[in-house]
Amino acid sequence: MRSRISSLFLLIGISLVLTACSEKSPKYIIGVSQCSEDIWRDWQNSEMKMEANFHKGVELRFAAALDDSERQIQQIDSLVSSGIDLLIVAPNQLSSVSPAIDRAYDKGIPVIVFERKTDSHKYTAFVSADNYEMGHQIGEYVASRLNGKGHVLEILGLKGSSPADERSRGFDDAIAAYPGMRVVAELQGDWTEDKAYEVVSSWKGDLNSIDFVFGHNDRSALGARKAFLDRKIPLPLFAGIDGLPGEDGGIRQVRDSLLDATYIYPTRGDQLLQLALAILDGKPYERETMLTSALVTHDNANVLLLESDEVMRQTKNLEKLQQQASGYLQQLATQRTITLLALILIALLMLAMVLFYLYHRSKISAQHERVVNNLWNIEIPALEETGAKTPESTDGSEAADDSQATADDSQDTDDKQQATGDAEAATAAPVSTADAETESEPLFIVHFKDVVEARLGDSDLSVDDLAAAMNLSRVQLYRKVKAISGSSPVELLRTARLNRAYQLLLTTGKNVSEVAYDVGFTAPSYFTKCFKDEFGVSPSDLQTK
Repeated sequence: MRSRISSLFLLIGISLVLTACSEKSPKYIIGVSQCSEDIWRDWQNSEMKMEANFHKGVELRFAAALDDSERQIQQIDSLVSSGIDLLIVAPNQLSSVSPAIDRAYDKGIPVIVFERKTDSHKYTAFVSADNYEMGHQIGEYVASRLNGKGHVLEILGLKGSSPADERSRGFDDAIAAYPGMRVVAELQGDWTEDKAYEVVSSWKGDLNSIDFVFGHNDRSALGARKAFLDRKIPLPLFAGIDGLPGEDGGIRQVRDSLLDATYIYPTRGDQLLQLALAILDGKPYERETMLTSALVTHDNANVLLLESDEVMRQTKNLEKLQQQASGYLQQLATQRTITLLALILIALLMLAMVLFYLYHRSKISAQHERVVNNLWNIEIPALEETGAKTPESTDGSEAADDSQATADDSQDTDDKQQATGDAEAATAAPVSTADAETESEPLFIVHFKDVVEARLGDSDLSVDDLAAAMNLSRVQLYRKVKAISGSSPVELLRTARLNRAYQLLLTTGKNVSEVAYDVGFTAPSYFTKCFKDEFGVSPSDLQTK
């Protein structure tokens, strides 16, 4: 019984705690594999995160390969294994990352390729700006700034990446239209400022002859500019691509004359996430999306910077509001969790009390069924036709049993004296068979019960008194009772008293001491001991049921 209750208690507790602590699973999990980690991609990731705040149940998982194709392959496979619903990927190089993208697509995961192309057609949608057009526009601008004559140094993007290839083709095609223009060197960069600085510093050509430097992104252009500054030679003009807003963005660098021009390469992380959700929701979408961009020069840099600064200011305000809202929701969730856990704890405590009550009540009920309608619990053994057991069949073991009962009851003087008298009667001279059979056993027991119950509350009641009431001697009474019930008169008297006490405790409002005196015990403490020995519970347990 206790093991079943404990198991039920444990299962209910675990179920409630898991229910309280479990969070609702997101509706969509979107993996974002960035080929690199830089200011442009940081800005794009921020836009996706901001947009995700407006859509319930969207989880974004980001990974940055740091311009390492092998690392990006591993990251894409890991994102797919983690259980994403859609993959957004900017491939580090045109062909090297394609197998990982194909594996994701073949598993039924929609794939959005953005900013950089793959040599596979296994993608769901493609989003980018026109890199060829950007390179071509920069080439036209450079030619116009140099009036169609001059030497140009080109710092390439990462080898094998589609933006680098397309920007270079667009730039070279534009410059080729001007006979007086010449690209004197194409130095291999990797989109980073440090690499651009390195390749320009180590170039064996004549930097003094360079009129314009085109970096495939703003950071490459700035790295080249630092190399020229270190050489302490007159600075040529510099142009790049990205045109990011913000303190370190290309628009401000044009305004401050660090760059002569840049080309806005839109991040549009918000539009990218909107496309992802349209695909996941089964809504219409364009498979190919080309983003609009614009050239930034001294003529429009200030206006564009003011606009971008305002956008950034509003974005920061939105981020603050979002953080405040997130903090409030987190506090609310914490308070709700604490409240729920407190309610669960209270419920568990109440459940424990109910289960303990039921268990305790069932235990008491079992005892109650045994005694509520029977003060004696005497099972009369089947007797031979000759009647009761003869005195000769009773040996010294009965006296020994009664003596042991006397020792157990040593705290009660009256019971001790009666048990001693019974023990003496067990060893007295045998009675005649006629005396033993003066009454049939059932009638004798009924008579004996009536005599006992009539004086149950008399603490002075002795075996001699019972024998006299039965018109028997002490010895005859002992022999007869022992032969029929297997117990001595003292034991039957005590059993009757305890069973009567059980009934009184259940059915009356009397306290333990009152009940003890009512059933003939002279000491409540001894009554409590006997009661617990008999029923396994203390009298007070019945009163608190």
